[in-house]
Amino acid sequence: MSKRLETNSAATLEEQLPSMLEDARIACSTNGDLSSECAAAWDAVEEVQATTADRRLHTQTSFDRYCEERPDALECRMYDV
Repeated sequence: MSKRLETNSAATLEEQLPSMLEDARIACSTNGDLSSECAAAWDAVEEVQATTADRRLHTQTSFDRYCEERPDALECRMYDV
Protein backbone atom coordinates (compact mmCIF):
# COMPACT_ATOMS: atom_id res chain seq x y z
CA MET A 1 0.00 0.00 0.00
CA SER A 2 2.97 2.35 0.21
CA LYS A 3 2.83 3.75 -3.29
CA ARG A 4 5.17 6.59 -4.15
CA LEU A 5 3.36 9.71 -5.32
CA GLU A 6 4.39 11.15 -8.62
CA THR A 7 4.40 14.92 -8.34
CA ASN A 8 5.09 15.76 -11.97
CA SER A 9 1.65 17.10 -12.81
CA ALA A 10 -1.75 17.69 -11.34
CA ALA A 11 -3.20 15.29 -13.91
CA THR A 12 -0.94 12.51 -12.65
CA LEU A 13 -2.04 13.15 -9.08
CA GLU A 14 -5.68 13.21 -10.12
CA GLU A 15 -5.18 9.89 -11.91
CA GLN A 16 -3.74 8.39 -8.72
CA LEU A 17 -6.61 9.59 -6.53
CA PRO A 18 -9.14 6.79 -7.28
CA SER A 19 -6.63 4.06 -6.42
CA MET A 20 -5.59 5.95 -3.28
CA LEU A 21 -9.23 6.17 -2.20
CA GLU A 22 -9.60 2.44 -2.70
CA ASP A 23 -6.37 1.80 -0.76
CA ALA A 24 -7.67 3.93 2.11
CA ARG A 25 -10.97 2.04 2.19
CA ILE A 26 -9.13 -1.29 2.18
CA ALA A 27 -6.74 -0.14 4.92
CA CYS A 28 -9.65 0.88 7.10
CA SER A 29 -11.66 -2.28 6.51
CA THR A 30 -8.61 -4.50 7.06
CA ASN A 31 -7.02 -2.73 10.03
CA GLY A 32 -10.02 -0.97 11.54
CA ASP A 33 -11.23 2.60 11.31
CA LEU A 34 -9.14 3.71 14.28
CA SER A 35 -5.87 2.19 13.10
CA SER A 36 -2.81 4.21 12.23
CA GLU A 37 -2.76 2.61 8.75
CA CYS A 38 -6.28 3.87 8.09
CA ALA A 39 -5.42 7.37 9.30
CA ALA A 40 -2.23 7.47 7.23
CA ALA A 41 -4.05 6.36 4.09
CA TRP A 42 -6.71 9.06 4.48
CA ASP A 43 -4.02 11.66 5.26
CA ALA A 44 -2.35 10.78 1.95
CA VAL A 45 -5.69 11.18 0.13
CA GLU A 46 -6.21 14.58 1.74
CA GLU A 47 -2.69 15.68 0.76
CA VAL A 48 -3.27 14.77 -2.87
CA GLN A 49 -6.65 16.50 -2.91
CA ALA A 50 -5.16 19.65 -1.38
CA THR A 51 -2.24 19.63 -3.81
CA THR A 52 -4.44 19.28 -6.88
CA ALA A 53 -6.80 22.00 -5.63
CA ASP A 54 -3.85 24.31 -4.94
CA ARG A 55 -2.42 23.71 -8.41
CA ARG A 56 -5.76 24.52 -10.00
CA LEU A 57 -5.84 27.85 -8.15
CA HIS A 58 -2.36 28.79 -9.31
CA THR A 59 -2.72 27.76 -12.94
CA GLN A 60 -1.78 30.61 -15.21
CA THR A 61 -4.25 31.44 -17.97
CA SER A 62 -3.43 32.53 -21.49
CA PHE A 63 -4.52 36.05 -20.53
CA ASP A 64 -2.11 36.04 -17.57
CA ARG A 65 0.76 35.04 -19.85
CA TYR A 66 -0.28 37.69 -22.38
CA CYS A 67 -0.22 40.39 -19.69
CA GLU A 68 3.13 39.16 -18.40
CA GLU A 69 4.60 39.58 -21.87
CA ARG A 70 2.81 42.89 -22.55
CA PRO A 71 2.36 44.74 -19.25
CA ASP A 72 1.51 48.01 -21.02
CA ALA A 73 -1.34 46.56 -23.09
CA LEU A 74 -4.66 48.30 -22.50
CA GLU A 75 -6.35 45.02 -21.54
CA CYS A 76 -3.79 44.42 -18.80
CA ARG A 77 -3.86 47.78 -17.08
CA MET A 78 -5.25 47.94 -13.58
CA TYR A 79 -6.64 51.12 -12.16
CA ASP A 80 -7.20 52.09 -8.53
CA VAL A 81 -10.40 54.03 -8.06
